[in-house]
Amino acid sequence: MNSTFPKRLIEVDLPIKRISKHARNEKSVRHGHISTMHIWWARRPLAACRAVLCSAIWPDPVDQNCSKTFISSAKKTMLEWARNDLKLASSESFERLAQIGANPKLLDDPLELRKVLLDFIADFCDWNNADNERFVRTSQSLTSAASETLEGSTNKPLVLDPFAGGGSVPLEALRVGADAFASDLNPVAVMLNTVLVQLIPKYGGKLAERVRFWGKWVKDRATKELAGFYPDDPKHGIPIAYLWARTVRCEGPSCGTEIPLLTHMILSERKHSEVAVRLEPDSKRKFIEIKLITKSEAKRSGAGLLRRSSVTCPVCGYTTPAANVRAQFKGRAGGANDARLIAVVCGREENAGKSYRLPTESDFEAVAAARKAVEKLRRITVDGIPTIPTEQLPYLRSIFNVNLLDVNTWGELFTDRQLLSLTTFARLIRTVAEEEEPEFRQAIRACLALGLDRLADYSSSLCRWVPKGEFFGNTFGRQALGIVWDFAECNPLSHATGNWLGAIEWIARVIDRQVSSPSATVVLGSATKLALPDDSVQVFCTDPPYYDLVPYADLSDFFYVWLRRSVGQEFPDFFKNERTPKREEIVQLAERNKEYSYKTKENYEHLMEQAMAEVRRVLVPSGIGVVFFAHKGTGAWESQLQSMIRAGWTICGSWPIDTERGARLRAMNSATLASSIQLVCRPRKDSSVGDWRQVLHELPERISNWMPRLSSEGVVGADAIFACIGPALEIFSRYESVEKANGEKVNLSQYLEQVWAAVAKEALALVFRGGDATGFEEDSRLTAMWLWTLSSAENGEGGSEDEPSDEDEETELAASSPKGFFLEYDAARKIAQGLGAHLESLGSLVEVKGEVARLLPVAERTRKLFSADESDSSAKTRKKKKAQLQLGFVSELEQAEEAGSWGSKGAPSVGTTVLDRVHQSMILFAAGRGEALRRFLVDEGVGRDERFWRLAQVLSFLYPKTSDEKRWIDGVLARKKGLGF
Repeated sequence: MNSTFPKRLIEVDLPIKRISKHARNEKSVRHGHISTMHIWWARRPLAACRAVLCSAIWPDPVDQNCSKTFISSAKKTMLEWARNDLKLASSESFERLAQIGANPKLLDDPLELRKVLLDFIADFCDWNNADNERFVRTSQSLTSAASETLEGSTNKPLVLDPFAGGGSVPLEALRVGADAFASDLNPVAVMLNTVLVQLIPKYGGKLAERVRFWGKWVKDRATKELAGFYPDDPKHGIPIAYLWARTVRCEGPSCGTEIPLLTHMILSERKHSEVAVRLEPDSKRKFIEIKLITKSEAKRSGAGLLRRSSVTCPVCGYTTPAANVRAQFKGRAGGANDARLIAVVCGREENAGKSYRLPTESDFEAVAAARKAVEKLRRITVDGIPTIPTEQLPYLRSIFNVNLLDVNTWGELFTDRQLLSLTTFARLIRTVAEEEEPEFRQAIRACLALGLDRLADYSSSLCRWVPKGEFFGNTFGRQALGIVWDFAECNPLSHATGNWLGAIEWIARVIDRQVSSPSATVVLGSATKLALPDDSVQVFCTDPPYYDLVPYADLSDFFYVWLRRSVGQEFPDFFKNERTPKREEIVQLAERNKEYSYKTKENYEHLMEQAMAEVRRVLVPSGIGVVFFAHKGTGAWESQLQSMIRAGWTICGSWPIDTERGARLRAMNSATLASSIQLVCRPRKDSSVGDWRQVLHELPERISNWMPRLSSEGVVGADAIFACIGPALEIFSRYESVEKANGEKVNLSQYLEQVWAAVAKEALALVFRGGDATGFEEDSRLTAMWLWTLSSAENGEGGSEDEPSDEDEETELAASSPKGFFLEYDAARKIAQGLGAHLESLGSLVEVKGEVARLLPVAERTRKLFSADESDSSAKTRKKKKAQLQLGFVSELEQAEEAGSWGSKGAPSVGTTVLDRVHQSMILFAAGRGEALRRFLVDEGVGRDERFWRLAQVLSFLYPKTSDEKRWIDGVLARKKGLGF
C-alpha cells in the first residue's frame, strides 16, 4: 500500500460499543425516520452508516502521513466544539471536552485529537443529534478539511453506494458533507433514493407542506367516491377494521359445513374489556354461528380451529388435513373475496376506545357493491396498463407460500374493496397538483406515490389484526408473503392505522427532519456496470445482497405494480417494464424457483466479483471501502471475501456494529450475528507473492492483539469471530497470492482454517480468564467455545431462511423445536478443528443433521451419563410417571438409584471427563437428589478436582441467563462452600 496516504480513523479505532448502543436505540425510533417513509428490507441503521462514513473520510491524526492542514483544521474545529457545544456532549465525552476547553494544548497530542474525533462520532450517532445544526455543521467542516487531502477530490469527497437500496448510505453521506452517488438495479430502490436524496434536499420544508396539502386534497376526493363502500355506523362510530377469515368446507362424511379458518379467537386483549369470538355450531343446519363475547368469558375462549394448517370442524369433529385445506383454494385466487366477515371494529375518534360488533346487512351490501365496481375496472387500461394489477406473482419456496392458495398475480393479494380503494388513490395521484410547477409537481406526486405504497402495505389480505394492541399488522411484518388465514381489512378513509392521511403524515415527517443539503446523483443500473469514470470515487460504502437471504426484486414487485400505476408516467425510465429486473439481480434463488435456474450460487459469486472489480475500477488508488456484511454462514463469508480479494482488494479491518433486530423464533440458542460486520478494504497495491510461513507467523499476534480489544467493547461470540477476520485477512490479502515453500498456492479457505484455530485459542484464553484450558479434555474445550460463540446471539436475529409462513405453524414450532445450542455445521467443524477436537468422536455431546450441528442440552445426556442400558420395563415406567414429573430425565435417575447409591456396587460410574462429571452434578441437582449430589462430590472425590469447579464457573458464565443449564450449574456452585470445598 502506498505509505504516503494516511490511514483513516476506521482503520485504527472506532467506539463500537457506543455506536452500537445508538444503532439499537434507533430501531425503536418512529417519527421522522426514513424507515417510516417506505419499506426496504435489511436497511442498515443510520447511526452505523453515519459513523462508518465519518471515520472512513476523516484521516487519523496520529498517522505520520496525515496532512498538517487537516490536523490544524481539526484542532481548531474540535476546540470550538469543546468551548461552545459542551452542553451537547454525552457523559462519556464530557470530561475530555471540558479539559480541552480549559487547556487547548491538550490537542497538540495527536492521540488526544484522535480520541476527541472518535467521541464526536459516537455522540453524532445519537438519533437526537442527527439533525442538530451544530453537529451537522461540525461534521461537514471536518469532511471539507479532509477532502483537501484526498486524491481526486475537489470540494467534497464522492461516496459511492452501488447497492443503494433504502438509501441509508447516500443520505448519511450528504449529511456529513460528502457528495453521493446512489446506484441500484431495482427501480423501487431508485425511486426511494430519488425522493430521499434528490427531491427532498432540493425542495426541503416546502415539499412537506405541499405533500400534506395535496394529500388532503386526494383524501377529500377519494372520500366522495369511496365513502359508500365503508358505511358509517351511527351507533358504534366509524368502521376502522373489518376482520375476515378464509373458509373451507368440512370434508367429514355427510357434513360440508363452511368452516371459518380462525387461528385466534381473541380479538381484543384490552384489560377488563377483552373481546373474543365464540363459535356456536348448528348440526342440523350444518352452519357455524358467530357470537362476540367479552370480559371473563372472552378469557376462556380457547384456541383457534387450525393446527399446522389442518382444521377441525366444530359441527362434526372431523379434521380436514392440511393438504386438503390448501387444495380447496384451487381456482379461488386465495379465497379473500369469498372469505367470511367475522366482525367489524369501530372507533369514534383517534386514540379513543374501540368497539366490536357483528357485521350488518349494510356491510355485506358495501362489499357486494365494491365487487361490481371492480369488475368494471378489470376491463379498463390506462396507457396500456390494466387498472387492476395482473402481473404474475412468482413462487419462491418457503418465502411466497401464499401461492399454495392459488394466488398467482399481484392483484390477487387484495380483496375487491381493497383494489377499488388503491386504484382510486392511484388515479387521483396521477392528476394531482396540476397547478404546481412541473418539476415540483413531479416531486409531490412521487411522495404521494410512496404514500400509496404505505397504504397498500396495510391493505392486503395478508394483514393481521393484533389483539394485544388492537392495531393492524402490515403485509411485510417479515420479508415474505406467507399464508394468513384470518386477515384484517383497514378503512383507508378512517383515522386508524393504515389510513391514507396517516401514510402521508409519516412521509411529511421524514421530509421535515432531513437537513438541508445538495442533492445526490441517483442512477438506475447494475453494480457490475457503473456509470462513472475510472478513479472518480474517494469512498465506497455499501450493504450488498447476501445469497438468498432477501429476494429484493420479487418482494419489491408488490410496490412496483402500484408505483407503475400512480407515477409511471412521471418516471417512465423506472417503470417501463411489467416488473422489476430479475436477470442481472445478484441473488441466489435457483433452489426456490425453477424459473430462476440461472440464479445459482456460482452465478451470485461471479456477479459479486464483477461488482467488486467494477467498484475497484472507479475508486481512486488511495480510496477506501466499507462493506456491511451480516450473513451467519461461514461459506457466505468466504465467498464474499474471496470475491473482494480476487477483484483486487486488501481487507484491512473489520468492526462489528449492532445493526440487527431483536430475537425471533428461531434465533434463540443459535449462532446468528447480533451485529453486522463492517469490512474495511483498500485497493491492493502489492502484486508480490506472500510467504506462507511468514503469514502464519504474523497471524497469532494479530488475533491476540485484536480479541481483547473487542472483548473490552462487549463484543463476544460469533460477532467477535467474524470481527477478527478483517485484521487477520490484512496479512493474507495484502499479497496477490500466498505460496508455500514448495510453490503450492494457498487458497482462502486454507487460510481461514488457520484464522479459526487462532481465534479459538485466543477465545478460550478469554473464556477461562487467562487460565490454561489445555488441562481439560476436548469435550470441555469444545463446549466452552461453542457456548461462547452463541453468546452474541442471545438477542440476535437470524435463524433459518425457511421460517414457517402460517401463523399456526409458528406457534407449534416453538413448542416442538428440538432443544439445545445450534451452530452452522461448518462453523462447528472449524471451531472443533481449531481446538484439536473431532465432532465425529463426540456423538454423545453433539448431534449433526444436514447443515446444522446441535450441542445437546444437559437433560438429553442423562441416559449416557447414568443408565446406558435401559430395559423395556424401565421405558414403560418412565412413560407412566411422565405426567407427574417436571423433568423427563428423573426416571432415569431413579433407575440408577435402584441399582445402588453412589459408591455402591453396581451404581452408575463417575464420568470419565470433567465435563461429564459437571453435567452429572447438574442433573442430580435438577432432579432434587441432594444427598446423591453430596456423595458424588464428597465421597467419590469429584469435588476435590480443582478443574471441576473451574469448568463449572466458566459454564455458569457462558450458559444463557434464562436457560435451565444456568440455573442448575449455579445450584451446584452454591453448594461448594457448604461441602467444604
